[in-house]
Amino acid sequence: MALLIAAPCSSSGKTLLCLLLAAAARSRGIGLQTFKVGPDYLDPQLLASASGRPCRNLDLLLCGAPWVRQSFHWWSNQVPLSLVEGVMGLYDGRGPSSEGSSAAIALELNLPVLLLVEASRQAGSLAALVRGFRDHEPKLNIAGVVLNGVSTSRHQQLLQEAMGSIAMPVLGVIPRDESLELPSRHLGLVPPAEQDAWPQRLSQLGQKASQWLQLEKLLALMATPNQNTPQTQTPNQTQNPISWSLGTVVSKQKAHQQATHQKSEQRPCVVIAKDKAFHFCYPELPEWLEALGCQVQWWAPLEDQALPEDCAALVLPGGYPELQAKELSQCKRSLEAINQHCRLDLPLYAECGGLLLLGQELLDADGEAHPMAGVLPFSAQRGAMSLGYREATPLRAGLVIRPGEQLQGHEFHRWQLEEAPVQKAAEQAWRLEGWGVLARVEGWTNAALHASWLHLHWGGCPSIPLRLRDAAAAANAKRQTRQN
Repeated sequence: MALLIAAPCSSSGKTLLCLLLAAAARSRGIGLQTFKVGPDYLDPQLLASASGRPCRNLDLLLCGAPWVRQSFHWWSNQVPLSLVEGVMGLYDGRGPSSEGSSAAIALELNLPVLLLVEASRQAGSLAALVRGFRDHEPKLNIAGVVLNGVSTSRHQQLLQEAMGSIAMPVLGVIPRDESLELPSRHLGLVPPAEQDAWPQRLSQLGQKASQWLQLEKLLALMATPNQNTPQTQTPNQTQNPISWSLGTVVSKQKAHQQATHQKSEQRPCVVIAKDKAFHFCYPELPEWLEALGCQVQWWAPLEDQALPEDCAALVLPGGYPELQAKELSQCKRSLEAINQHCRLDLPLYAECGGLLLLGQELLDADGEAHPMAGVLPFSAQRGAMSLGYREATPLRAGLVIRPGEQLQGHEFHRWQLEEAPVQKAAEQAWRLEGWGVLARVEGWTNAALHASWLHLHWGGCPSIPLRLRDAAAAANAKRQTRQN
């Protein structure tokens, strides 16, 4: 059975425990597929680095249960072991509910849960906490606990006796050690590419895992699950989730045809920004585009370079442009390439950090302003945290959205826009609503542009990549006509 790692709250050490297990599996030469509950971009980068395979997000709110089941069963069946890192506290979901929570994923996929509990400064009280988490949802299978922050052997003995009093197996003990803390910043953990001596640290974690964890029992829990869901819910094991989703979408939208048999010169080139400033990108994003017949190329704005000559569409994902604002402002060729791309009315799709690159200027954390591409009429500066799921209702037809649709997305940013006095109504993308926040109109869209704070997972809105592919194909055809 695959194993889900959960905790009573955030910052309990879930990612550290997952890295310990991933490093241990890799040191033994056992293939491991990692998953992350929720919309996170940063933890998956760490898990992917540790396992050597892309980490897949499991998000019931963004993607829906059918996609989550298909993705989980397809990818987990590629290798012997599977590990799911939970999000926040075990029962924390949308608003005050458990909708979309780690517990909801465990129940949906019939997964056992390993509860990681911060044990410092308590002993017998921990039994009450763990008992509450176990009994709160009787259908949930909490297979055991790992104790984190244990200070001494006597402390460990007290905790183990407390767990014994409620018949809860202790499957690991992690000592209190500040050197184990993973570096973080304002949106989450620092990605592995920016951490010093990361490979050496992973190797050390693999060694520590055998000292601190009951690996044989845990690896047995991580074994790939057998297909035991009801027949009506059984995923198609012969199709990866994108092929499965395309079959569903194409059957509903006969006008859309996959471009898988096109000649290479007819396949539109879609360029995706990727560097230190832009790396919030689900692995499914390029996979969707390739499955639809596009050529995918990567482009690093921080390397101050022009776009590829055959670029038919540009994707600017999220990331940390606010931390690289000065460097980006000095990349004149990159900024001019974006501006020229927009002047030619070529398709451009931007999310969150990608949106910031399109403004007039971007203020860094010190309040210093730096010029950006100048495509959209706003400046951006540090503000209050905006975090949570949003329901988006398009106000008009644009590059990838249509009136009458409702899409599920996620907002997560600390920068805010100071827009020009009046944003043209014809450019307003959609109305956003979410739990505990005021509804508002947000984003820009037209026939060639989609730019918004909102992150989307295309597993939950396959019409987005289909329309982007169609726009890229049309732009590519126009270019070829001019050349001929």
